[in-house]
Amino acid sequence: MTARRMRISAVALLLVAWGGLAAANAQKKSKDNMSGYDRSARATVVHPAIVYVSADDDAQHIAEVTPGHEVVVMEHNGAWVRVFANTDMADKQDDDQEPEFSTDENVTPASGWIRDKGIVAPGTANGDAILYGMAANLEDEAARPHAPKGAAEEAHLLYRRVAEYYPSSPLAAEALFRSADVRWQIDKADVRTLPSAKEQEAYLRPQIYEGEMQKVIKLYPGTKFAALAAYDLIDNKLCGDWQGLPKCPEMEAGLYEKYADRYPDSPRAAEALYEATYREGVLVSMYQVEANRKRSEAAAANTQGLASQLKQRYPQSDYAARAASIAYRVQQQVPVYGNDRD
Repeated sequence: MTARRMRISAVALLLVAWGGLAAANAQKKSKDNMSGYDRSARATVVHPAIVYVSADDDAQHIAEVTPGHEVVVMEHNGAWVRVFANTDMADKQDDDQEPEFSTDENVTPASGWIRDKGIVAPGTANGDAILYGMAANLEDEAARPHAPKGAAEEAHLLYRRVAEYYPSSPLAAEALFRSADVRWQIDKADVRTLPSAKEQEAYLRPQIYEGEMQKVIKLYPGTKFAALAAYDLIDNKLCGDWQGLPKCPEMEAGLYEKYADRYPDSPRAAEALYEATYREGVLVSMYQVEANRKRSEAAAANTQGLASQLKQRYPQSDYAARAASIAYRVQQQVPVYGNDRD
């Protein structure tokens, strides 16, 4: 190839690359602005707000905004605010990362008027504490019998707004984790209702959406909230049903022990070590059923070692005492798994 042709070819390649980059940027810009709303005026509400056609109590109702969902404030008129309501943007994620269950309702954006009260925006004084406190109250209500409908979902969204609106707030990291954790627990409970929840292999059941937990780990590495998120993520790797076979508890014991080693200062490190201890105790019984004396003795030694670690590293934890009881049963040849009657 001549030098001239090489230069032309290089220029052509650059033009193609530039065109592809421009197209990609245009597509990204289009997606970022797909709602057509001014995102700089975003806000949320801390109470159910009715959207009216006009600034009049007698006007037609066209929508309702529930706590945590977003509005874009367009103008003020006395005691009223004109908004684009329920303009929440969906999380950007790969197709294979789509959650099986979503706590965000797919609501249709609506333009109208709401009363100018209970609206919290990034510029609201003490807004981070207001949203966090509202979310915490709703989370508490959601955990009680006969919880109000939608309380958990609203808590999830309000915690998220704290992190989004006030990223420099001392509450931001915990709010982001608690938002992710509320959603995680909702999805986890839903997955458990499915027949596939009893499958031995984790990949045979729907996976709990990890995007929000991964975001906590990415934005706040080295914090206790990243460690808490990493603990929740273990759920996706656990077996649904051991089916009396040692494969699952052996694998799970390794997961929990690895977690405790990686996050020794985690609020859940002691719990992880206990879970590993319990599973080693279970393996003692399972290997005895299989007449695998060597592995049963190894599991018994691991049980004692893990219980000892717990006592040494977390002596004030209830999990240390619970692990000691598992170790004692193994020592006394009382089965930890299955029928323990003589």
